[in-house]
Amino acid sequence: MSKEKDIKRIKELRSLLHHHDYLYYVEDKPTISDADYDDRFRELKSLESKYPDLVTPDSPTQRVGGEPLKEFKPYQHKKPLLSLDNAMNLEELDDFDRRVREALGEEKIEYAAELKMDGLAVALVYKKGHFAVGSTRGDGVRGEDITQNLKTVKAIPLVLNEEIDLEVRGETYLPYDDFLKLNEERQEKGEALFANPRNAAAGSVRQLDPRITAGRPLDIFLYYGEVPEMATHLETLKYLKKLGFKTNPNTRQCLGLSEVKEYIKEWEKKREKLPYEIDGIVIKVNKLNDQKKLGFTARAPRWAIAFKYPPMQAETVIENIEVQVGRTGAITPVAHLKPVHLAGVVVKRATLHNEDEIRRKEIKIGDHVKVQRAGEVIPEVVEVVKSKRSGYEKEFHMPTACPVCGGKIYRPEGEAIARCTNFACPAQVKERIRHFTTREAMDIEHAGPALIDQLVEKKLIADAADLYTLTKEDILKLERMGEKSAQNVIDSIQGSLSRPFDRLIYSLGIRLVGRRTAQLLADHYFDLDELANATAEELGKIHEIGPKVAEGIVVFFKEKENRHLIEKLVKAGVKVKGGGKRQTGPLKGKKFVFTGGMEHYTRPEAEELVRQLGGSASSAVSKETDYVVAGTDPGSKYDKAKKFGVTILTEGEFVALTHRYDKS
Repeated sequence: MSKEKDIKRIKELRSLLHHHDYLYYVEDKPTISDADYDDRFRELKSLESKYPDLVTPDSPTQRVGGEPLKEFKPYQHKKPLLSLDNAMNLEELDDFDRRVREALGEEKIEYAAELKMDGLAVALVYKKGHFAVGSTRGDGVRGEDITQNLKTVKAIPLVLNEEIDLEVRGETYLPYDDFLKLNEERQEKGEALFANPRNAAAGSVRQLDPRITAGRPLDIFLYYGEVPEMATHLETLKYLKKLGFKTNPNTRQCLGLSEVKEYIKEWEKKREKLPYEIDGIVIKVNKLNDQKKLGFTARAPRWAIAFKYPPMQAETVIENIEVQVGRTGAITPVAHLKPVHLAGVVVKRATLHNEDEIRRKEIKIGDHVKVQRAGEVIPEVVEVVKSKRSGYEKEFHMPTACPVCGGKIYRPEGEAIARCTNFACPAQVKERIRHFTTREAMDIEHAGPALIDQLVEKKLIADAADLYTLTKEDILKLERMGEKSAQNVIDSIQGSLSRPFDRLIYSLGIRLVGRRTAQLLADHYFDLDELANATAEELGKIHEIGPKVAEGIVVFFKEKENRHLIEKLVKAGVKVKGGGKRQTGPLKGKKFVFTGGMEHYTRPEAEELVRQLGGSASSAVSKETDYVVAGTDPGSKYDKAKKFGVTILTEGEFVALTHRYDKS
């Protein structure tokens, strides 16, 4: 075949594959078999390998994911991606409708109502009909360029049906079935589970290695486009679909608020049967001229609002109650349930928190109960359906001995939690080591729960310090461990030797010492030895550390097992020094509070950056607060900041402020 014929065939195959991608991923109406598609895909790939200079960024073969990136580049949005105001009940929705009617001088408003996807917002830029840039929402002003990752999402067209310049916005998400498969795979590998489909989608989209994103079946619905000469929002969506984009077929025109409320009630009943997660309904004024008249506030459009649904609940039966033992010996009762579908997941267990909660809710084995998931991996029992009691239900009694090691169980006066007092309890040992390896602690990525279980059970480790004595040969003895996997484990362990001092403190698992307290201690004490010798009185003088926390720290360092652990960590070469309280830095004396979600940093990372520059981070807003950094969907701290006259920064402004100083 001549080169001219090959070039013609390449163009034909690309056009054909783009068309079938649209039919399969957007229309959900495939017209050829998977085998036929694969044959054409392989033919195209073969021709492109023959003529590598003819490979284009929008070829279907380029969806598989390129080389790993070192970091995501920032991307400045031409038009801000604003948040939506929320209506948590129908009364707040009434207020929104009244404001819109009064502003437009109309008795009844034409709305567009659409399902509120619980995913990750992205912006897509097209140049002459070709996908050019894909970015995260970020702080609304500046996001991250994730073009290579979004190219792997099959429902995002690489070439449009018209040669047009435009920007569109949508929500990437992971369907329930794919979320469950992903978590099953992660569980088999001993990796941490995603709490919900939204976290899984966000984590997939922001992978530095696009090949990982390509292996996760993300989907997308478009909800906005910069399209000229359209009269309504619904016309815009219709045009986007014509261009080749996927839009949600359940979007509906509603004349007046009464029809909006009917739509809300309809989908509250139907949402559990959807193949994806929604957390509410978005209501928009449909006519674009009316949207222009209404305009925007500083953070949200006046012509749209999000009605939020309460967490989904399901009814099932408690078949048994068992207890789990945590890293501090905490005994937590867990209900084993008759399997029930809830928010796209088959629920088999639910936490009962503690003995007092069981008594307060009058929970018995055999009870019909309502359970709900509110963003966490394990659901909780909300209430008992007492009308369905038969009289055969059984009372649950907390054990008097640890179910794992047989050790004594003790419940301190005034506390709700009972604890196993045996420090060497295998369950506690495993949980302490798991805590030590978590991302917020020493961040040992490849040492997952399944690996830790094997290491403890085979007596290769007895505490967290023993991780640093492991060899590659030790790891190779374990199940499902090859050369590369074993080396990854060793590398991630050795890579944790120089974590920041506050992370080491947090990783020790001292009772009542969370991330915030660990940071306060790291700021105050020079090294672990100095902290270990601190008195309760000294600790109590540190702002935000109360007597119970101070006593818990003192008790921890008095125990010989903990002293021995620290000695082993020092011997292994773990960095145990902080540097004492910061005396200098461009943000010295400045107090920051963070609220809402952030794209560029996790909350702990942002707070750590402030501390590195001499400032301090708090969890509460007061008159002494200098800055409140408001991310996506800020909470009550945002309102409190306005009340106190505290300076409010967007995430973009915070990034600009800190980057001005942070040159390291």
